[in-house]
Amino acid sequence: MTTDLLTFQQLTSSGGVTPQLRQALADCWVEVTNAGGAAGFPFPPVDVATVTPTLDRIISLLSPDTSRLLTATMDGELAGWLNIRRDRFELIAHWGTLHHVQTRTAIRGRGIGRALMHEVRRVARDEMGLEQLHLAARGAVGLEDFYGSLGWKEVGRWPGALRLSAGDDRDEILMIITPL
Repeated sequence: MTTDLLTFQQLTSSGGVTPQLRQALADCWVEVTNAGGAAGFPFPPVDVATVTPTLDRIISLLSPDTSRLLTATMDGELAGWLNIRRDRFELIAHWGTLHHVQTRTAIRGRGIGRALMHEVRRVARDEMGLEQLHLAARGAVGLEDFYGSLGWKEVGRWPGALRLSAGDDRDEILMIITPL
């Protein structure tokens, strides 16, 4: 495991995202999607032009209170990233959601995803004041086992909610981790 070589960075405004980081985020998203990853674009192949509008929307909505990017770098290169969001409506402001969790495919198996998930838990609890995190994961790709090994609990499923192709419907798995 090489997680001692990881550096984490939080981005809470669009001004913090350099053109180089924006390109690295897009490249990672393309790489993960085209390798079959469940990170927001279910129909590979995709290219940078496909993911950039969605990435730019995520970046434009960054705010310390409601949306942050968390990146992990190793040797100065992007190793993985995710988006954490929360709604400020007081009824649900105590929890947040994770989106687009991904790590570079060439360096998987080194604990980067695990370290990223531990760091986002700390950020959510200590810096955003959240009490719980939610996520939705695509079924039949082993994500529930990965998240389960980190303490996440399945709280429900939407059977067949994700249609990847004719005859390939997947469950969307709803998960929570609490307390943080």
